[in-house]
Amino acid sequence: MKVAVVGATGLVGTTMLRVLEERKFPVTELIPVATERSVGKEVSFAGKSWKVVSAADAILQKPAVALFSAGGNTSLEWAPKFAEAGITVIDNSSAWRMDPTKCLVVPEINADILTANDKIIANPNCSTIQMVMALEPLHKQYGISRIIVSTYQSVSGTGKKAIDQLMNERKGVPGEMAYRYQIDLNVLPQIDSFLENGYTKEEMKMVNETRKILRDDSIRITSTTVRVPVKGGHSESVNVEFKRDFELTDVRRLLSQMPGVVVVDDPGNQQYPMPLDAEGKDEVFVGRLRRDESQPNSLNLWIVADNLRKGAATNAIQIAEHLMTKGLLG
Repeated sequence: MKVAVVGATGLVGTTMLRVLEERKFPVTELIPVATERSVGKEVSFAGKSWKVVSAADAILQKPAVALFSAGGNTSLEWAPKFAEAGITVIDNSSAWRMDPTKCLVVPEINADILTANDKIIANPNCSTIQMVMALEPLHKQYGISRIIVSTYQSVSGTGKKAIDQLMNERKGVPGEMAYRYQIDLNVLPQIDSFLENGYTKEEMKMVNETRKILRDDSIRITSTTVRVPVKGGHSESVNVEFKRDFELTDVRRLLSQMPGVVVVDDPGNQQYPMPLDAEGKDEVFVGRLRRDESQPNSLNLWIVADNLRKGAATNAIQIAEHLMTKGLLG
């Protein structure tokens, strides 16, 4: 199968190439796409070198699927052109997520909504993906009425420039800044730009995308998203209020049975999810499970995942795998 990766030289794009290879996705021909200045360069995949081409050239080569991770503006301009050529686009940017005509998909939760007519499919925000993976089985069983989430997001979510800033600051070396402020030995309570309501775009993505994926607009959600000096892996402190009461043993069982979720919850032995352990893995790790003793039917939990993998590349490739299995790819 011909596969295009748009944004193939970026952090998520290179992770996509790695995950395609690891999962043995049947790529017969890779079409790496990047900006004009990268055209002609080569990327390595499956033991071969593949020349980077322009988006226009990629369309002419008629891939069956195009994995996009090149930012919202690129997606808005080029995804429709790929789709018009009959190419299925799986887009990692925020451009199409809240479009009512586009599917926003986490395969373990709502892949059932996909049809052959869906030519632009949205990949959710990284922090949203890991949260809904843990909350989906609990929502089915108990019904979620409210979510309070605070995130601790690594610098890899911003990109290579942010990783370089963190490592330069750690070494005491001057360099280009991805953030307005120092990130090492600091936390930044801002991810993306601020909106009129005082929330950031990232915070509202978590609110709106969660409702869309879980197919429940009645869930009340409030979010605070924070950048922390961690290289890779996002963490979340989540408080959930349910419509019905629960037993912690049942919560653990439901989470353990959810595909793609791993429970790491043994406080007696100081076992809990950490981004250092999640980095490079596709699973979502859940721990610190405890009843919120301040109000009824409420649970606290801690959720960690690799934001470049399940939070981006792996989820997109899982969507492609589902489409292929169901015979929905050309």
